[in-house]
Amino acid sequence: MKKVYLDHAATTHVKSEVLAAMLPVFGQSFGNASSIHAYGREARKLVEDSRERVAKALGAKAEEIYFTSGGTESDNLALKGVAFANQKKGKHIITSAIEHHAVLHTCQWLEKQGFEVTYLPVDEYGRVRVEDFEKAIRPDTILASIMFANNEVGTIEPIEALAKAAHAHNVIFHTDAVQAVGQVEIDVEKMGIDLLSMSGHKIYGPKGVGVLYVKKGIRFEAQMLGGEHERRHRAGTENVPGIVGLATALELAIEQIPQENARLTALRDRLIAGLSKIPYAKLNGHPIERLPNNVNMSFSFIEGEGMLLSLDLMGIAASSGSACTSGSLDPSHVLLAMGLNHETAHGSLRLSLGSDNTQEDIDYVIDKLPGIVERLRQMSPLYTEAKGE
Repeated sequence: MKKVYLDHAATTHVKSEVLAAMLPVFGQSFGNASSIHAYGREARKLVEDSRERVAKALGAKAEEIYFTSGGTESDNLALKGVAFANQKKGKHIITSAIEHHAVLHTCQWLEKQGFEVTYLPVDEYGRVRVEDFEKAIRPDTILASIMFANNEVGTIEPIEALAKAAHAHNVIFHTDAVQAVGQVEIDVEKMGIDLLSMSGHKIYGPKGVGVLYVKKGIRFEAQMLGGEHERRHRAGTENVPGIVGLATALELAIEQIPQENARLTALRDRLIAGLSKIPYAKLNGHPIERLPNNVNMSFSFIEGEGMLLSLDLMGIAASSGSACTSGSLDPSHVLLAMGLNHETAHGSLRLSLGSDNTQEDIDYVIDKLPGIVERLRQMSPLYTEAKGE
């Protein structure tokens, strides 16, 4: 049976070049990077070299890069760290209604600690309106967190304009760029980004390692307490193999953006065109300002879970939204915020492309999915009613 992996937004395989860079660190350069002997100094050099490489790839300085366990920890450290360090200036935070739960749940937790959070609406394509953002800023606003690109529908936000508006009012600007890094070109300095979160396993690197970029001069408090690691801002023995792997994966991803984006965009558009021929199908997200590898579509009168199970039986891996909420029966909060009703949101499917996908893969999905949708609809009384039978 043919196997097609179209869930790269959930995670990616580790590329051979990344694995090759990591293997010696497991067996030869295994020292604790905080130890002062030769083994430790060798590990420390690998960490600091990787920090330089990551900084260069993001347009940052090495001292602005902090290694974490992944995107969720980076988001938590950014929001909680900045909020508590700056609470004397104010306790108001701005975010959007379509953020990843690593941001939304952190903001909800901060509300319980006495902070006030404004959750901005989005338009029908999932874009935050700059004018809504500006109107939400108050004298006591200290932090704004708007994701670079949405993990479900792939919509890219107007980050530069939002950061500029934030800075006009002395508001610190954070972006969750877990889905965007390696997909689009990012220069934190040029874009005016104060804090940025990213994760290794979304860019063909290892799981369990991430980065938080913090612009020099931004005050934030450590949330992991223990040792003196990461300049006293993130305690815990450094994951040296993971850090080396992340740096290697990031460099490869940045280097390949021009040609890979063109290739993925062509495959993405071919997939969208093919699936749009299915009756009662709707593309979710911005038609142009979207990630090159993201296709999110809703098929009325059926459940997304049924499509996923049927696709899996044919060797096709996909998702119905964020991998972090795949166990939930609730419709996507992203799609609801974009104005879709519950029934349509329940019938959503996310297909996210990657480096190994081919035109043959895309045509296979285009060939198989219409039959799956039709079969599931035949069991739906809503579909029968819609056809007037």
